[in-house]
Amino acid sequence: MPGMRLNRKESILKYKLLYTALVLLLYLLGKNMPLYGIDLSAYVNRTLDTEALLIQAISGDVFRCSVFALGISPYMMASILVQMVVACRSADAKARISPKKKNRISLELTFIFALFQALFRVRELSYAVTGYQLLFAQVVSVAEMVAGAMIILWMADQNKKYGVGGQTALIFVNIMDGIAVLLTKCSPESLVIPLVVSLIVVTLMVILENSEKRIPLQRISIHNIYADKNYLAIKLNPIGVMPVMFSTAFFMLPQLLVTGLAWLFPGQETILWWQENLVLSKPLGVAVYIAVLYGLTIGFSRVFLNPSEITEQFLKSGDSLVGIHAGRDTKRYLSRNITRISLFSATALSLCLSVPMVMRLNGYMDESLTALPTSIMMLTGIWSNLYREILAIRDMDAYEPFI
Repeated sequence: MPGMRLNRKESILKYKLLYTALVLLLYLLGKNMPLYGIDLSAYVNRTLDTEALLIQAISGDVFRCSVFALGISPYMMASILVQMVVACRSADAKARISPKKKNRISLELTFIFALFQALFRVRELSYAVTGYQLLFAQVVSVAEMVAGAMIILWMADQNKKYGVGGQTALIFVNIMDGIAVLLTKCSPESLVIPLVVSLIVVTLMVILENSEKRIPLQRISIHNIYADKNYLAIKLNPIGVMPVMFSTAFFMLPQLLVTGLAWLFPGQETILWWQENLVLSKPLGVAVYIAVLYGLTIGFSRVFLNPSEITEQFLKSGDSLVGIHAGRDTKRYLSRNITRISLFSATALSLCLSVPMVMRLNGYMDESLTALPTSIMMLTGIWSNLYREILAIRDMDAYEPFI
């Protein structure tokens, strides 16, 4: 009997990993299924740039010409928009919003974002047909991309319930795919500087992911020798690499806006200048991207580490920070600390991303390799979270039942 219980518990992690493997297999099949009417020969020798590799982390295939071309970016933008709106509401208003309603709103926004992205993306694709056949192929491609985005949303949700990693498992595969494609197209000599920068970036990311500020905490329910060892832990990189992935998605929004304006007002020099310079191979694009990353890092830190909510939880439980009055003083103290930590995290992440891009602008690094340090940094952060989740499931399997 004990042996039977052990086998049953060990199967929890095994089945979760197998389920995730099945989801990733289906995802890879969709990434290699081209859109209707696409001229695949146009993408055989196409070079990769910084923007394509960063967008590929949250989109589908590298050249974004498959059924899963949009990837998980529509869902990411929809979910974060819903979370930001909900976070800005009062506690009573939050309590009136059910998870089912939030999921429905996220689903509707995902469809809208996917439709707009597909409409703009289809204009940039290369087709093997012309005339009326081209128009038909574009309409079918839009439908395929939107359907693919919704299928990816379902796969991510199912993997979150029954697998490991949720949507980050799909992002992990995207980054691995992009790095593999990049390495096959580059010579060993050109990889020296990017790999050195990547090593520095990974070291910094590991330090940030495993370092934390501990604020002494007094819990009224603990009256033993462990009472002095309680603390509120805040990681020096509280949101991980999530702002890096979301900044790529949000960087696409002004690009889509400028592209739409260029389509509505053709020939306008100002709009064409913005369209030409709002890319990551130009100083303006780099500055906008870093500004988006900075703002998202601070904004996410304030949303997910909300000082008001933490203070309210302390008031309800009776716990308090050591040496800090409950209520308004606690909220101010937490707000200052979270702001400092988020500023530090935003600065560190911005340096990790901006240094390779600046080196590229000055000719010290090939354009196709500029995103390699960033990709490896995101890979490190995602793997750290996946590893912790796997360890938690394994530890749960190790518990012996009371009966």
